[in-house]
Amino acid sequence: MDHDAAATILAAEHQATMRRLASLQSDHADIVAASLDSNADDEHDPEGSTIAFERSQVDALIEQTKRHLAEIEEAGTRLDRGVYGICLSCGRRIPSARLEARPTARTCIDCATRAVHPMSTRMPE
Repeated sequence: MDHDAAATILAAEHQATMRRLASLQSDHADIVAASLDSNADDEHDPEGSTIAFERSQVDALIEQTKRHLAEIEEAGTRLDRGVYGICLSCGRRIPSARLEARPTARTCIDCATRAVHPMSTRMPE
């Protein structure tokens, strides 16, 4: 994948992730506001999830989104250094199809497979 194509993909991914983060932060603020406006005993409400549970879920999604944002920024740094698309484990080129599917990929499929399944016998092509 050439530099310009990678930069375009990473920029789009960054924008989408920033929109998602803003939306989640808005959801979090709404949940907090709802808990302040309500004097209901949501911890003992048999009708569904508690405000605390909803807040916990949104907090987890916010953290996940922030981690993804950091991965995008790290990929941008690799692009600026001229090493984007190079596997950090074996040094081979990461196929364009993998980078298109997962723009923040740091490793080729073979190395990623070995990291998840250490006993994998799949050999590099």
